[in-house]
Amino acid sequence: MKRFLALLLCLVIVLSMTACGSKKAEPTEITVFAAASMTEAMTEIKEAYEKANPGVTITYNFDSSGTLKTQIQEGAVCDLFISAAQKQMNQLDVSCDAEKNPDGLDFVLQGSRINLLENKVAMVVPDGNPKGIESFDQLAQLLKDGEVFMAMGNEDVPVGQYTQKIFAYYELVEADLAAAGKLTYGSNVKEVTTQVKEGSVDCGVVYGTDATSAGLTIVDTATKDMCGQVIYPAAVMKNSTVADAAQAFLNYIATGDGRAVLEKYGFSPLA
Repeated sequence: MKRFLALLLCLVIVLSMTACGSKKAEPTEITVFAAASMTEAMTEIKEAYEKANPGVTITYNFDSSGTLKTQIQEGAVCDLFISAAQKQMNQLDVSCDAEKNPDGLDFVLQGSRINLLENKVAMVVPDGNPKGIESFDQLAQLLKDGEVFMAMGNEDVPVGQYTQKIFAYYELVEADLAAAGKLTYGSNVKEVTTQVKEGSVDCGVVYGTDATSAGLTIVDTATKDMCGQVIYPAAVMKNSTVADAAQAFLNYIATGDGRAVLEKYGFSPLA
């Protein structure tokens, strides 16, 4: 009888271990807020990551970094934020000084923030380049003479902020150009790209990666002196309930296969 009970106990233990070993990983959803300029690259990265990590689902929210920052601030669920500029990330990072984070917001999980990649600010034109625009120098003069109609991002959109720096570099007054009807705006970089592709403007200022994805002609690229470096920071959000999973996804984006996809779409990975 004792031998029978011992065998029975062993069987129960083996079955328990087998059951534990066969358990599937708990489903995990990672919500990622990313700059609209990353749409194509991040979509490809999602497909590869989900295939390699059964049970993990990546959900994206693509928009301008200013809009995404506001949504996070207002309580939207976000596990990982990738901004197209330092400004919007700084405004959520309590480790930044009062000048960069005037409201003292504390949304960034400390230790997770990295400079993920670099992009370029480019001037693009419609098919055929009707105005024959070949450089930022030429564009500045054409704008001063009121001879072109240009698309740019809104002031709360990073690509719009970089464009404003280019205006300052050439001593162009944006308000005067807008009042003269020489500027039109987009709420994110994709809207600017669309206006150029449709030929509704003579040129536009977008990221080089968006120009490449849309098949647009790049006639010039802004220098560091014109608008500074275009650095995309990324960080896990402090309130994330899946912080470890979000960090693992960020690590994937920054290295190996994820890094290769970013390079494929024209980004220069930094992490």
